[in-house]
Amino acid sequence: MNIYTIRNMTATEVKDIATRWAVEEGWNPSPNDAQAFYNTDTNGFFVGLLDNIPIACISAVSYGGTFGFIGFYIVKKEFRGKGYGLKIWNKALEYLDSQNIGLDGVVAQQGNYVKSGFKLAYRNIRYEGLAADVFDNTTSSVPYSKHHFEKLVKYDSTLFPASRTKFLESWVNLTDALTFVSFENDTLNGYATIRKCKVGYKIGPLFADNYDIANSLFISANKFAGEGSIIYLDTPEINLNAVNLAENYGMKKVFETARMYTKEEPTINVNNVYGVTTFELG
Repeated sequence: MNIYTIRNMTATEVKDIATRWAVEEGWNPSPNDAQAFYNTDTNGFFVGLLDNIPIACISAVSYGGTFGFIGFYIVKKEFRGKGYGLKIWNKALEYLDSQNIGLDGVVAQQGNYVKSGFKLAYRNIRYEGLAADVFDNTTSSVPYSKHHFEKLVKYDSTLFPASRTKFLESWVNLTDALTFVSFENDTLNGYATIRKCKVGYKIGPLFADNYDIANSLFISANKFAGEGSIIYLDTPEINLNAVNLAENYGMKKVFETARMYTKEEPTINVNNVYGVTTFELG
């Protein structure tokens, strides 16, 4: 019959379709990501069905109605090049409407994103390495506790294009994950989350006021993963200190994306972004 329909995903479908397909694409999400993602915007996940069979998906998560982020743009291989992807892509753009929209585009699709009005801001580089057992007697980082939440949200809002309280409520409480925070004179000056993924562990976000704070948080995350575990860090290429941090620990480039926006690049200090949160939600 070839009847193609697009509708919102349920929370279960985000886990069973979007994150599972992302694993098949080699994007290596955490099995625990889905609920945190869905809780951020329950209307922002779409599935395309051909005769009621899922063949495409996309996320278009809105943060407060002013900033949106597109991810999980996947069409099953046997259905590519037939227009199904374009239809669900347009659905995502329609949902986010007039907001400034961001995405991390894979190399193969960057030309198409330009055609849709996206402009390149910078590249994000995924680094892979092995967790090191590093002794650091100057560490200023401690495990996150719920009484830190208000300060964490305030700090995060200076390094992300919009406030994302709802997302962070879930993110700092993920299973098989831990968030570390850093303070100076009771002022939060950095934080990092590390979570277990399908393969190894990902550190993200890693936000810090300077290299030394980022290094301290990175070391704490390493210790959580355990010596010899595979770790990943997605760094903005334009933050040379972030690149140096990864390479100083022997991490190697394995993947890259283009961070793109439909409007002006948000006015955040990318030099304090040592690791982006996710390629799916920004």
